[in-house]
Amino acid sequence: MTSTQQPGTGVESGVGLTAFMVAAARAMETHRTDSLASDPYAEHFVRAAPACADWPLRIEHAPGGDANPLWGRLGRYFGLRTRVLDDFVARALGSGTRQAVLLGAGLDSRAFRLDWPTGCVVFELDQPTVLGFKQDVLDGIGATPRASRRPLGCDLRDDWAPMLLDAGFDPALPTVWLAEGLLLYIPADGERRLIETIDRLSAPGSALAFEIKRGTELPEVRESAIYTSTRHQIGVDLVGLFEMERKPDSAGHLLATGWSVDVTTPFDFTRRLGRGPLPEARDALASNKWVFGSRG
Repeated sequence: MTSTQQPGTGVESGVGLTAFMVAAARAMETHRTDSLASDPYAEHFVRAAPACADWPLRIEHAPGGDANPLWGRLGRYFGLRTRVLDDFVARALGSGTRQAVLLGAGLDSRAFRLDWPTGCVVFELDQPTVLGFKQDVLDGIGATPRASRRPLGCDLRDDWAPMLLDAGFDPALPTVWLAEGLLLYIPADGERRLIETIDRLSAPGSALAFEIKRGTELPEVRESAIYTSTRHQIGVDLVGLFEMERKPDSAGHLLATGWSVDVTTPFDFTRRLGRGPLPEARDALASNKWVFGSRG
């Protein structure tokens, strides 16, 4: 889950802490024998932050291992999401796209670990403190991006388009857009503006992937093992952080403006790849949908 910090919070608190949760899950995924995705940078982010420096980074070090609702089931969910979005970016690059925008980039390391063809530009948008922490860690380990990387510190609830354009973004070129986990944490008006901005800046051939939750979860789901274990083990209250107000129909907006849209569940990819979470009773993941759009 990527980070879009709220005002007055630090990198290691509030929504910012969820970025470290996802990084720890990616580290665990990297070291699994049946790994879905590899992120060699993830553990460096976790170890560099005092608030999470003692979190487990191997599934065998987590209490209960794969039976742990946080590091087992939810962690595998993040590993699956990483793999699916890595594949999504790779397909866009394979079709000739050379411009990527990571919205709420958080501790995403795709600019460093994916194979980018010559001439690719990757724009990373997030809060300045998040990007500053990330840059310090990457500099400390001598990491070198595999594309032209342009981090842009901003609040994605504001009008970020002028900053993106000033940084060299070309709206006449196809773009691959990622909003990994972002829309779970911003209000309805912010989501509406963000989707409208993406639509306005996307040339034919562009592709977009984002995650949403549909509907309001029942009380028994809000007390499910994933939510309670995350709260108790690392102090992250996901239910309290999620924007639970009625959200706009972003997929419908894209369809109405000429995009092709596919709304899927994570479980579709679990079955396709043979690894990942499957549905269960009182499921905190049941309302999660992954939306993939393409502009013809």
